[in-house]
Amino acid sequence: MHPALTTTLAMLAFAGNSLLCRLALRDTEIGPGAFTALRIVSGALVLWAIVRRRDGPGRIAGSWGSAGALYAYAVLFAFAYVALPAGTGALLLFAAVQATMFATGLVRGERPGPLQYVGYACALGGLVALLMPGLAAPPPLAAASMVLAGVAWGVYSLRGRTGADPTAETAGNFVRAAPAALAIGMLELGGPGTWSVQAIDWAGVGYAVASGALTSGLGYAIWYTALRGLRTTVAATVQLSVPALAAAGGVMLLGEPLTPRLAWASCAVLGGIALVVLAGHRKAG
Repeated sequence: MHPALTTTLAMLAFAGNSLLCRLALRDTEIGPGAFTALRIVSGALVLWAIVRRRDGPGRIAGSWGSAGALYAYAVLFAFAYVALPAGTGALLLFAAVQATMFATGLVRGERPGPLQYVGYACALGGLVALLMPGLAAPPPLAAASMVLAGVAWGVYSLRGRTGADPTAETAGNFVRAAPAALAIGMLELGGPGTWSVQAIDWAGVGYAVASGALTSGLGYAIWYTALRGLRTTVAATVQLSVPALAAAGGVMLLGEPLTPRLAWASCAVLGGIALVVLAGHRKAG
């Protein structure tokens, strides 16, 4: 497929993760632990099938460290969306991911230019404005959970930057994270004696499986295909669309309000991140 098409599909999938998680935890009886378990297990199955069909039987790629970061992201992501609107959650997640990667670059000796510092300050100011106490501020614990989820995803992204086969490594990381995800799901549901088919909320199960198999498993595979046709700076920039897509989806599909605070914070955060990315590309060039 054309890179523009695969990139569009990948961004829609990433935004879809926020929408499906929020929809499941708001409108069904499924809990965040069970959602996480179904998401990771279904994603592992899809990615494992893709890699097996492509390469045949072989060793599991990835690492336990990356699997741990993936697991932390998925658990914190789900628990945050118990209380956060889809757009607010996506903005917090994305900002935390970029902040983690930017800070890591500083620690490793990278020296951003003046415009990059301005962009980072702008993004940080927007995030602070979003989190300040007030009627439109997100719940503090849920917001903190999503920020930590972003840190975990940033760590996961940094660990995977040098991988030779991102799809195979992601499949291996999902497979490694699956047992821990199942454990937290069973802990939430209680012992086997408390389970019954009649008590299962099949809509919640469907949303969780769709999040794992489609917007996570297939979404990541499509994204890695798209990356082959994109420059690094373009790949970083197009991801700015994810919080905007999630917010738009939340308003149109979930009936969530678009508050002035979220709108202004989104402009500041996404504009600041765009300045960091584009100024970095100019400096590299």
